[in-house]
Amino acid sequence: MTDHLRAKFENIELNAGLGKISAFISLTLSLLCLFGALCFLFPSVLTTPELRPLYSKHYDLFYFSLMAGITISAGFGAFSAIVRQNRYGFYGLCLALAAAILGCGVIQAPVLPSVPFYAGFDYFVLTLVILALVFIPLEGFFAKNPQQKILRSGWITDIKYFMFSHIGIQLFSFLTVMPIQYWITHLPSNPVVPWVQAQPIWLQFIELLIVVDFTTYWLHRAMHEVNFLWRFHAIHHSTEHMDWLASSRLHIVEVLMTRFIATLPIFLLGFHTSAVFAYLIFISFHAIFIHSNVRFRFPYLRWLIATPEFHHWHHSSEKPAIDKNYAAFIPFYDVIFKTVYMPNHLASIYGTVGYKIPNSFVKQFTWPFKKYMKRFKQRFGKPKEPS
Repeated sequence: MTDHLRAKFENIELNAGLGKISAFISLTLSLLCLFGALCFLFPSVLTTPELRPLYSKHYDLFYFSLMAGITISAGFGAFSAIVRQNRYGFYGLCLALAAAILGCGVIQAPVLPSVPFYAGFDYFVLTLVILALVFIPLEGFFAKNPQQKILRSGWITDIKYFMFSHIGIQLFSFLTVMPIQYWITHLPSNPVVPWVQAQPIWLQFIELLIVVDFTTYWLHRAMHEVNFLWRFHAIHHSTEHMDWLASSRLHIVEVLMTRFIATLPIFLLGFHTSAVFAYLIFISFHAIFIHSNVRFRFPYLRWLIATPEFHHWHHSSEKPAIDKNYAAFIPFYDVIFKTVYMPNHLASIYGTVGYKIPNSFVKQFTWPFKKYMKRFKQRFGKPKEPS
């Protein structure tokens, strides 16, 4: 997307009476319905295997939800386009009709063949809908920055990160979990594993939080203090607006490193699958919550569990807050290693200091490598011939 088009869709005032709100609802919902219709048409390729038993059991419910979403989207699009004369409402109506054409061709749940690769379109749609329904109202009623718009600057880039990270779940698992599993199968048996698995699930859950956060604390700190790693992590800090979508802005190199380091102790210590599943759900929701635009302070809890106040200071570009609050969940690690910063007021200014990072999703992917590519060209590039 060009900078001109991005500017047209960012910082839009969703004022009532102009058809913008209905157009936004129509466009957003119709796009999600289009993804959903494609999942119904190509379930063996586009859906997540772990969720397929749920779809088979409640097929009618999911299909009815798809049809209801298409109907609502078409209604808002028609209202915006016809009554308010808003062309974006017309676009939403067209997308809703396209989703209806695709979705109406499916009558019964198909038999799913086994395929080696899948793209989690369903995972993207479900999580986006659930998180939007939770966090948009939450940020609306309890906003730390009430002036910040829902469609603030950078939201298109962040939604691309959100989509990429959810649809590419199999790719990330293949590049992180598979190498660890292969390596561990060639190691001698760990005597700690039976002792860990004999513990109650709730205790394993707590131990997971403690152990994984300790390892990710040091990785996170290294990303700030090692220049090569910082260039990748700076992408995450480039956002100047904190909300639930900002948590998705992560360079693929950082995602792979973080998931590898976080997954390693889980497999080495042999935590039970139920504890790991509960941990992944909790920590994923918590990571989004601490980035959200909310004013909650939690006076006592904030020293036990990382809160939005705590993590917003980590993103702050104010000088005293730079390179502070590395812990993802347990602030006590920052207290022990003297990297905590929690003044009596809330953070308000965000973004990187001394770096001009582009807004484009593609340009942000290549930005960390440009410095080294320039050096490579200077060292090994052909010298210019004298004119």
